[in-house]
Amino acid sequence: MRAKLVVMALATTFVALVTMSISMLVYDLTTFQQNWVDDLTTQAEIVATVSAPAVSFNDPVAARQNLALLRVRPQIQQGAIYGANGAIFAAYAQAVGEQPVFPVRPGRPGYTIEGGRMVVFHPIVENGERVGTVYLSARYRLLDRVASYAIILGGVMLGSLLLAGIVAGSLQLSITRPLQAVTDVARDVMQKRDFSLRVRRAASGEIGTLVDAFNDMLAEIGRRANALQDANRTLEREMAVRQNAEQALLLADRRKDEFLATLAHELRNPLAPIRTGLDIMRLNGGDPAATERARGVMERQLKQMVRLVDDLLDVSRINTGKLTIRREPVELRAVVSNALEIARPFIDAQGHALAVELPAQPVYVLGDATRLAQVLSNLLNNAARYTPRGGHIRLDAQLDADGRLRIRVADDGIGIAPQMLGEIFEMFVQADASLERSNAGLGVGLSLARRLVELHDGTIEASSDGPGKGSAFVVTLPVLQTAGDSVARTLPPAGQGKPHRILLVDDNVDFVNAIGALLRTLGHTVQVCHDGQQALAAGTAFTPETAPDFAFLDIGLPGLNGYDLARALRRMSALAHTVMVAVTGWGQQKDRDLAFEAGFEEHLVKPVSVEQILAILAGHREGVAVADRG
Repeated sequence: MRAKLVVMALATTFVALVTMSISMLVYDLTTFQQNWVDDLTTQAEIVATVSAPAVSFNDPVAARQNLALLRVRPQIQQGAIYGANGAIFAAYAQAVGEQPVFPVRPGRPGYTIEGGRMVVFHPIVENGERVGTVYLSARYRLLDRVASYAIILGGVMLGSLLLAGIVAGSLQLSITRPLQAVTDVARDVMQKRDFSLRVRRAASGEIGTLVDAFNDMLAEIGRRANALQDANRTLEREMAVRQNAEQALLLADRRKDEFLATLAHELRNPLAPIRTGLDIMRLNGGDPAATERARGVMERQLKQMVRLVDDLLDVSRINTGKLTIRREPVELRAVVSNALEIARPFIDAQGHALAVELPAQPVYVLGDATRLAQVLSNLLNNAARYTPRGGHIRLDAQLDADGRLRIRVADDGIGIAPQMLGEIFEMFVQADASLERSNAGLGVGLSLARRLVELHDGTIEASSDGPGKGSAFVVTLPVLQTAGDSVARTLPPAGQGKPHRILLVDDNVDFVNAIGALLRTLGHTVQVCHDGQQALAAGTAFTPETAPDFAFLDIGLPGLNGYDLARALRRMSALAHTVMVAVTGWGQQKDRDLAFEAGFEEHLVKPVSVEQILAILAGHREGVAVADRG
């Protein structure tokens, strides 16, 4: 009975969900296609109507001007007007610089769907005579809509079935136990003919109703009515909670979509100059000045991409409670200097004027200098991003009478609407969501800044007089009365030192070969492998005299992943003293834990620079652990 109850609940829920999902999907796709057909046909009819005089009087300039109005409809990729003789009279393409391909002759009036595009041919009629044809081609993302709809419906179905399974599993015990008691008492009554036996009441609700009816039918009638009222009130409360949760999910889903679109845009922006820099270095290899400029551009753009990824990883670590900070006396000027070093290139690129005013006396706070500099650099970058070119940014700090430090970052930019002040620190929320903004951002900088400030027992507040009137962010932190004694901990310089034997394993051939060549120029002996099996075979050939001092292993290797490879190499006696370093694109705490469990001693997150590798070599050579395992 227990299994049947669970299966019945799941089967009923599944059938209802499948029926609803199919119905909604069919209806949505039908409506979607019909709306596209009506919209594109209407657009073609408008173009035909306004272009009829131009075709009749052989005025291709006017016809092209009419087609150019289609730029307000970015979904329409291209269009053309054909004359009565079937030749192209005027043409239009949405993307400037493209060489679109138009049909040689106009097709039959109507629409067709081909290769993800919807094509419409509409006749041009003047005084009852057909004088030409309008051709429009638009993107028709039916599969994208089906995929999105299917993902949503699949998630809803999976969540509903999971909830139904949990509820059914918990309810079946409350149903089967009283029924078993009723069955046992009924069997005893039949065998012993002892009608004084009673079922002890051990349940409430409908099952309690059944037990009470078995013992005393009349008393159960009143209890049944009370139980029903309680159930109705509970259902009303649950409905209110579900409606609130649904609204929150819809808002979160919309913000997620906006964030993904912005993330794609922000990651593509640095890729374009990096690609151009590579082309410059390839075509102007003999021009050292051009190569150096290209390299500088590529380094700046790469740092921008790394900063975006680091911000996302930091938010993830904070949300999962994995991010920790080092607490030590930190001087305010050092924090501000580090923040300015990070943010000034972007501020200067925007042509802003930056003013900084700090207290004359040294001010110390207890915290993590790197994270506090990250907070201020995020605020400065945010001010520069949302201030029109040539604006003014000010950073000042002062001590309050209550012994707290107030750091204020203000600008004269686009400002913040009053209704946004309460939401500006939420994930993926941005003050300016228009397409015309030149620097979008991901909407995570302020959220990350707030959480880092809270880890330092501080607060952060935003203020603005409204749109177009600038904004200000104030960070408040507790101040140390004295700097105290701090221990200066520094790493030894990452110099070349004595040469090492190094094993590099990575399936990214360009990356690993380039790093290997660079290390060889520094005097190290380097062996490169491109997959796990090749590295394992190389490991068996090592002796204690030829074994590598360091092994940098990629985790996502074909054939044999980095974790299993590290375990296999650890079992080889010749590699007992080899330092294993994990190199991977996964940087969460669980990934670090897995690496250390597999035998790695260090964990580097891609992209990895040669300076990081040299720091590993220098740190271990002096017995200093350079990886933060916290």
